[in-house]
Amino acid sequence: MKLFGIIGHPLAHTLSPVLHNWAFRELDVQASYHVWDTPPQKLPAFMAALRTLPIHGLSVTIPHKETVIPMVDELAENARLIGAVNTLFWQNGKLWGDNTDVTGFMAPLLERGIKPGTALILGAGGAARAALCGLHKAGWTVCLSARTQTRADRLALSFQADHVAWSERHTVRPDLLVNTTPLGMSGPFQSLSPWKDTLHGISLVYDLVYNPRQTPLLAQAERERVEILHGLPMFVGQGLAQFERWTGLRFDFAQALALLEQTLGTKIRA
Repeated sequence: MKLFGIIGHPLAHTLSPVLHNWAFRELDVQASYHVWDTPPQKLPAFMAALRTLPIHGLSVTIPHKETVIPMVDELAENARLIGAVNTLFWQNGKLWGDNTDVTGFMAPLLERGIKPGTALILGAGGAARAALCGLHKAGWTVCLSARTQTRADRLALSFQADHVAWSERHTVRPDLLVNTTPLGMSGPFQSLSPWKDTLHGISLVYDLVYNPRQTPLLAQAERERVEILHGLPMFVGQGLAQFERWTGLRFDFAQALALLEQTLGTKIRA
């Protein structure tokens, strides 16, 4: 029985075990997926122990996507380009870091046939890096805004993107608004929104939070009749790429999405 799991903090509401354990059963893979809630101060000790434990792969989430980089042996191309890791795996005795968030992030936009335009990304963490990388490569004109200005400045510079101060974010009226912050996520941030103004002039709101389905930002977008994208399809897409990296197999995307919609207790509108 191979062991896999997820590290991050907090992890009380993660759907990763539901997704991966279902996929292991569906494809008859002798493996199990576990949750290892790892506060930042415990990350170095966990990563050191990882080298002595029979763990074959890990998902990495907030807040470790960047801080874990010095603790791996090699970085795959996507992880180097983005500067963040969401997947760990072993290859030839070395611990590798990869990033499947770009694939997951872009898939819903490509599926809907959304053409490149202007985009504003809220946040400057690992998910923001993936979103910025994907949009930049696809030909979008991207602006970035985050509460930590120095992080936003560095990230914007690395992709030659514009940056606007957090207090001025509402002055930007993009075609696409992307939330990569944890605001709206189940837990202490669930009642919060990263947007405090009308959405007038914005065509599409893409909230990467997938639990709960209806975040304050998406609820506002629906009230104002702005098109929305939920975070769940991205979550399934990045998880599918992780699963393939670990096992060489692919689970059915539509079945996985339906499973997680059912788990969350509601259907996501197409």
